[in-house]
Amino acid sequence: MKLWKSALVSFGLLLLVLFLAACSGGNEETTDDSGNTDTDTETTDENTEEEKVTIVYARGVDTTGANEKLVAAFEEAHPNIDVEFREMPADTGQQHDQYVTAFSAQSAEIDVFDADVIWPAEFAQANYALELDRFIEADGINMDDYFPGAVAAGKFNGKQWAMPKFTDAGMLYYRTDIVDTPPKTWDELIEQASSLNGEAGTQFGYLMQAAQYEGLVCNAIEFIASYGGQIINENNEVVANSPETVKAIKKMQEIVGSDFVPDNILNFMETETETAWIEGQAVFARNWPYMQASSNDTERSKVVDNVGITTLPAGDAGSAATLGGWMTMINRYSEHPEAAWEFVKFMTGAEGQKITATEGGSAPTLKALYDDAEVQEASPLFANPEFVKVLEAAVPRPVTPIYPEISDILQIELSKALTGDQTAEDAAANIQTKIEEAMSE
Repeated sequence: MKLWKSALVSFGLLLLVLFLAACSGGNEETTDDSGNTDTDTETTDENTEEEKVTIVYARGVDTTGANEKLVAAFEEAHPNIDVEFREMPADTGQQHDQYVTAFSAQSAEIDVFDADVIWPAEFAQANYALELDRFIEADGINMDDYFPGAVAAGKFNGKQWAMPKFTDAGMLYYRTDIVDTPPKTWDELIEQASSLNGEAGTQFGYLMQAAQYEGLVCNAIEFIASYGGQIINENNEVVANSPETVKAIKKMQEIVGSDFVPDNILNFMETETETAWIEGQAVFARNWPYMQASSNDTERSKVVDNVGITTLPAGDAGSAATLGGWMTMINRYSEHPEAAWEFVKFMTGAEGQKITATEGGSAPTLKALYDDAEVQEASPLFANPEFVKVLEAAVPRPVTPIYPEISDILQIELSKALTGDQTAEDAAANIQTKIEEAMSE
């Protein structure tokens, strides 16, 4: 009897264990499916947080609508990353200062930001930006696919700090109803500007930006690079005082002192150049690509359908154009660097740049996009092989953390050379000495 009772107890315990095990297992399955337990709710929230990221992208005012389409296309391709747009001041200087204020305080408020081509070295030196080489290498991005000048503008101390987003460069405009073959060299330009001045009602042979401001630096960099000179080389050494730089400054002096430029050429900026050009007053003009549109504006221009573009004339070392445009960088203090890189990669890749070109009219930095039919349709410039040559020849201004100070020195010394207050040799020597002093402080 005792044995019978013992067997019943053992059997009952076994049933209880099996029942509890079954209840336990069934509860796990139910909980997984429903997600109603506290534990599972916490797990779901954690997963959502890990998978869904919001990054903040800052850039200047965009009136084209391209930015919204760019972000929408990215978010569709990357459903786990939301992009919040932060509009910065239209004034480039104010935009720069707001970035400096935020990043110097190590703020993570902004993840990705657009940068003028003259900012990357400054932001890298100040430890505001994240170096991009490991991302570039991991994703197998070939930087040779971009225009070399745009890549160089984002490189400092051997590291890539910014990705080229869109570009700009100085180029030569000429009157197709006057000029049979545009000049290939600066000497040919001087010859044609002198001999053709007066044709078709023109008053000037050549227009450039020679006032004492940033535009003068851009013009000078083109002369200096075309003769093989540099201000600061790739090793961050000042190399301004060279025979090449002296020769370039002398060529600028020859043109500014000629009788085929306006008497007040030393006051000319882009606005004065554009106004005189579309009024039909000049045979040749140096300016940025935007003047192509105003040249063919039937309500403003007197030279519609009579304007051609080409590369700026060559010196001893070939043709050179000063690089303009914008880059994209990542805040070093971003809390989402991987997501930020995905956005930067998309923006500066083929799909992103195509949106920026077709919707916003900005010139791509990826060379292959100039063979894309839709990009070519977006602007006559993009379909013009001469414009691509201009971008190929683009060179950055001195890549240095103290660019604003360097620019001031160049403006002062070059202006003194053009007004005849000092020789080209003295200008090159003074530029060398003053920049060396500035960089050693």
